Amino acid sequence: MITAALEQGQAENVIIIDLAGKTTIADYMVIATGQPQRHVGALAENLIRKIKEAGFGTPGVEGRVQCDWVLLDAGDVIVQLFRPEIRSFYNLEKMWAAPPPKKTAQGAVLHA
Repeated sequence: MITAALEQGQAENVIIIDLAGKTTIADYMVIATGQPQRHVGALAENLIRKIKEAGFGTPGVEGRVQCDWVLLDAGDVIVQLFRPEIRSFYNLEKMWAAPPPKKTAQGAVLHA
């Protein structure tokens, strides 16, 4: 539903990152780009409405004032909407694509 709404709103470069084994904050992260700030804001507003209509409640929202980077916390899914230069600067795809740290049998974390 989220990716369909983003594509309908003409978001660019929509990607889905599986967060399993990397964090407990969510199961998936969706990242998309909008241009200009008004487009990012419109994408966020449309997603908030669609998430509510689907019966998932009201997502937590950060960054709606500036609309350079808007984060929607929909529980199991976190949506990050960026303007292109902000997305490039933070490069979340690279950060979250890194393999999770390996743990020893005793629970110690090993870094590659």
